[in-house]
Amino acid sequence: MTYKLGLKLWSTNTESYLREAQRLYSLGVYDYIELYVVPNTLNTLENWKKLNIPYILHAPHFAHGVNLASSEKFEYNKETYREVEIFRSSLNAKYTVIHGGIEGNIEETIRQLKFINPKNFLIENKPYKAPLGNQNLCRGYNIEEIKKIISETNCGFCLDIGHCICSANSMNIEPYLYVREFNKLNPKMYHLSDGEIDSEIDKHLHFGQGNFDIKKILGIISKDKCLSIETNKNSKENLEDFIEDVKYINGK
Repeated sequence: MTYKLGLKLWSTNTESYLREAQRLYSLGVYDYIELYVVPNTLNTLENWKKLNIPYILHAPHFAHGVNLASSEKFEYNKETYREVEIFRSSLNAKYTVIHGGIEGNIEETIRQLKFINPKNFLIENKPYKAPLGNQNLCRGYNIEEIKKIISETNCGFCLDIGHCICSANSMNIEPYLYVREFNKLNPKMYHLSDGEIDSEIDKHLHFGQGNFDIKKILGIISKDKCLSIETNKNSKENLEDFIEDVKYINGK
């Protein structure tokens, strides 16, 4: 197995997972942390620096008020991305994963990305529907929008397998075929969890709790890339469920 496996954490997780993250990294359970930067958490940065673990960042998204597809959010987006850049430079993060936004239009997403110009950023594909009560449309839900962002901003690509399957279901496309088509965009890295193969909503289930054909998916994607495990956390005290997810991947 040659995947570089990633542990997904939030910058606010300093009270819960820091010690466990250090211990598991020292044991070789995973290779890097993908750190979601919650806005206004620069006070946690020194804690993450002390771990001395490789990082990939995930920029804040709609759940924290960031929406690159909305011109009304431009000032807030800029301020938030200034914080992301401080995290990136301080942690020497390899990539920053970014969402294209909600509703709005893809041209506005591209305009803001050109202005903000995040360093080493990867655009992540999204489901057609956001997991919100009003089922908002996500920007970057299809290959065409992702291609447009890549070509006009010269960024890289993060392929989220669950998002891809959800989007395929919304558009009545065979899910694994769409994973293959998205993979032709040469992703720099992947996000993976289990889920329901016929659902339009991403569930972030632990491996084996859904019905994704994980072995088939691993046969499609590249083996030499970063692969962040994006399953839910069951405990605020330990990462035992993450360890089981790693074992599942390594056994496939």
